[in-house]
Amino acid sequence: MGEQAVNRELQGDQIRAFEKHLLKDIRALEKMLKTDIFEKDVRRIGAEQELFIMDHDCQPAPLAMELLDLLDDPAFTTEIARFNLEFNVDPIQLHAHCFSELKSKVEHYLAKARDKAATLDAEIILVGILPTLRKSHLGMENMSPKPRYTALNDAMNRLRGGEYELFIRGTDEIFIKHESVMLEACNTSFQFHLQVHPSEFAKFYNIAQLVSAPVLAAAANSPLLFGKRLWRETRIAVFQQAIDTRRLPPHLRHTIPRVSFGNNWIRDSVLEIFQEDIMRFRVLLGAEVEEDSLEMVEQGSVPQLKALQIHNSTIYRWNRPCYGLTDGIPHLRIENRILPAGPTVADEVANAAFWFGLIFGISAEHGDVVQKIPFDAAKTNFLFAARRGLQAQFAWLKDKTYPAQKLIVQQLLPLAKAGLEQNSVCADDIDHYLGIIEKRVKTGRTGAMWQIDSIEASPAEGSADERLCSLTNALIRRQRTEAPVHTWKPAEIHLKSDWKKHFIRVEQFMSTDLVTANEDDTVDLVLSMMKWRRVRHIPVEDSDNRLVGLITYRSLIRYLHKYLDSATRSPIAIREMMKKDVATVSPTTTSLAAIEMLRKENISCLPVVDDGKLVGIITEHDFLRIAEQFLYSEFVEKKK
Repeated sequence: MGEQAVNRELQGDQIRAFEKHLLKDIRALEKMLKTDIFEKDVRRIGAEQELFIMDHDCQPAPLAMELLDLLDDPAFTTEIARFNLEFNVDPIQLHAHCFSELKSKVEHYLAKARDKAATLDAEIILVGILPTLRKSHLGMENMSPKPRYTALNDAMNRLRGGEYELFIRGTDEIFIKHESVMLEACNTSFQFHLQVHPSEFAKFYNIAQLVSAPVLAAAANSPLLFGKRLWRETRIAVFQQAIDTRRLPPHLRHTIPRVSFGNNWIRDSVLEIFQEDIMRFRVLLGAEVEEDSLEMVEQGSVPQLKALQIHNSTIYRWNRPCYGLTDGIPHLRIENRILPAGPTVADEVANAAFWFGLIFGISAEHGDVVQKIPFDAAKTNFLFAARRGLQAQFAWLKDKTYPAQKLIVQQLLPLAKAGLEQNSVCADDIDHYLGIIEKRVKTGRTGAMWQIDSIEASPAEGSADERLCSLTNALIRRQRTEAPVHTWKPAEIHLKSDWKKHFIRVEQFMSTDLVTANEDDTVDLVLSMMKWRRVRHIPVEDSDNRLVGLITYRSLIRYLHKYLDSATRSPIAIREMMKKDVATVSPTTTSLAAIEMLRKENISCLPVVDDGKLVGIITEHDFLRIAEQFLYSEFVEKKK
């Protein structure tokens, strides 16, 4: 998440002072690029691994700060949520056994995190989006207590001027609002870096953009959010909307989100990206900057370009340019941010090997790709890959279109192999990791498809929470075997094991597919709805989805009895008979508290509201189903 030493607020003179340093950094970088001071004749790769922390009930566990204290290792750092963690792998030279070395280092830190998490009765899992994550987990109480995150949230809220909206359509659909930037915490990724020389940056960056789509299609591992089947790599849509500070313009004005694929190929240097981002995006975060970077360059020193690095850390390009220092020598990197965490370390390293190999293989085979495919084609490919995974079709070089699987197997894997060979990567590493990609693509068994196949093969009975917990348990068990995902069989979803944990809060089993009425609707319509849907309760909501009343079958019978002898009665609006003082619960209300309310109020259903808006309903029938599970489990235990 970038630099932590930031001011909470930047006002007036502070903003202008920071902008002054930012412009000096750009001018300093421009002068540096004209010299020969950047590190050359060396290729390094690096990685950042993001993690979910969960408890033994497969729920997000907000234990990051406690875990960091136990780890006591500078390689580990916070993420925006208390149930996320990140560790950074030291740079590795691109050489014979670099990918085996990368895998070994990631496994070392992962094992360390798992060992310490176990002492907190928690577990570490690699997955793009945790299947059991719920909207209620994204409250501000779960934000990591670091100034950067609070400052980021406050700044983005000011720019946005309202709630965040998340709208994603896949097999299912999500359309919700949220009050903070914590939507970002839905995602974890495996990010890797490639160090390049300034003279080759434009060519390699453009190739990185081009290959994003096929690499993402082969690596997809985030098909579920809040139990909904969305995109194959739902992270892409979630992250863009979670950090989007744009307001709706009155006309068709062209605006760009802070998370983006970019706007065009770059032509000459990294400066084009930094300059565009400064022009398009306001300063969000700042810090005290003591160095005068321009003066330092003019005196022959190498600056940190701190202001530029802070601003760049708030612009989330999927392939992001980075400036850094190694032993006081400046370098440039391309940071790949597109790929999800998991399903296994072997899968992640295979994704990295595929991407690195393609960068060099396409460079050697095709050179500059700018004239060989329109930028919009590469951008569209990326969107198709996120939505469809290996079922996508890609526009490619020479104006041809290919199915993703065919393009990867027949053209891209040979290019990736050649690219790794050019960099003296050993044959064993090449064959092993590109072999994982080949088998995964040929079988179509990405992490995303494994999750989807497992869920769709699960029994129809049981709650969604039960299925998602069982899926997550199966995921962590298979992950521990370290066998790549293409070898996994679909999970066997067990619904009867430890069933009680799936009914602790009403959000775990409430009905969300609701039929509702408006207070101007007729009684005849509501009666028909009850008959068609076979329900005995109809919530009444206004145009803003706020609960304003409740109609029950009993109330209809009582009210209509007075009108049975009237043959000429006019249609009755349900506002005349609905119950307006309705007992409700929130999604996080415990099941025991809900039962007590049903008994106390002598009612048979409870609408579930969040900030006054209707989000679900629970009824006596739901608790009868829980009782059935309880009796079943008691009977089984006695037989044992």
